[in-house]
Amino acid sequence: MGAWDIGHFDNDTAADFGGRVDDAEPDGKADVLRDVLAAVADAGPEDYVDGGEEAVAAAALVAAQCPGGDPVTTPYGPKHPLPPLPADLRPLAVRALDRLTAKNAEPLDLWADAGADREWLAGIAALRAVLVAA
Repeated sequence: MGAWDIGHFDNDTAADFGGRVDDAEPDGKADVLRDVLAAVADAGPEDYVDGGEEAVAAAALVAAQCPGGDPVTTPYGPKHPLPPLPADLRPLAVRALDRLTAKNAEPLDLWADAGADREWLAGIAALRAVLVAA
């Protein structure tokens, strides 16, 4: 993971994902988020989840539209506002975040190796709290 900071879009993969969201047609943006969230959320506990940075970024975009959610203002996120996202993305985002914070998940392993797993997990927990409350 080419990461330069702990933020949800502060790595190469998530920054590229922001561009992919921008490139999607307005009525297809939710599908782009749904696809990356489902890929992680549907991984079994015995499966090793490679990546996951896109799912974290997608969860941040979903949470941004929830009451109490922080707007995504980083220059590495999508440049254009997203249309209102369907509410069914919220529980899917929660499931994806839960899978990324469980065993056999590359982002957790990488942040632990870097000694920043507590900080990363705190950011994930904040996203999750907003999504669950909505």
